[in-house]
Amino acid sequence: MPEARHIVVTGAAAGIGRAIARQLASQGFAVGLIDQSPGVEAVAAEIGHSTGAPVAWALADLADAAQIPPALATLQAALGPAAGLVNNAGIASHIAPVVRMQADQWARELAVNLTAPMLLSQALLPGMVAAGWGRIVHISSIAGRTGLYHQAGYSATKAGLIGLMRATTLEHARHGITCNAVLPGMVNTVPVQGLPAAIRDDALGLIPARRFGQPEEVAALVGFLCSDAAGYINGAEIDIGGGAHLGQIVLGSQREVATRRRPPGAG
Repeated sequence: MPEARHIVVTGAAAGIGRAIARQLASQGFAVGLIDQSPGVEAVAAEIGHSTGAPVAWALADLADAAQIPPALATLQAALGPAAGLVNNAGIASHIAPVVRMQADQWARELAVNLTAPMLLSQALLPGMVAAGWGRIVHISSIAGRTGLYHQAGYSATKAGLIGLMRATTLEHARHGITCNAVLPGMVNTVPVQGLPAAIRDDALGLIPARRFGQPEEVAALVGFLCSDAAGYINGAEIDIGGGAHLGQIVLGSQREVATRRRPPGAG
């Protein structure tokens, strides 16, 4: 039986990343999990036990570029050369207007959300070229196209992932490598569950489907993009947000939400 192809998933200890790792394992891939949370060890064990797939894990804070090579070395020692990469890890660490954006917070969001995906791609692409097969999926966001209120860093880095995807496709499609970006809207993860009720209600009203997505729905799309059946899908931006990409989701404080809802001329 041929050895299972190894796909690396970042931000895999919870939420969308955990769902993606489980989906890929269920499809027969060997899955390497990277996360800064020690909980990634238990997640790896559970996925391996429930699916029977080879699973390995590595701790790394992707804001620190020096931690990326040893994390990849750990995974590839356990599972062999990586044939795919899902750049899921992302943070929105600073919610503030552009004029109050802190330089250190901007730099951290840039490091985790955009620089780490570039460095991971850079490290793994030569092996994919040599194998004549590869899959890269960037988990961007609807924010990468529309922007998000008071989230300049997150919006800018998610837009940057789309640009990175396009360049990677142009350079590597001829080698049997696909690179695509998935743009989730509001997904029912812990950060979304923690939003104030007024903001959640405001967001729901702007989603044609009138519900939030589930991590498993995003994972199913990523699983397909990593399959052989998706070999001619390349350089694509794929929205998965219940139709939210047709409008705009604007998040802000509860007071700002109330202000936006107030009829014109109201005090």
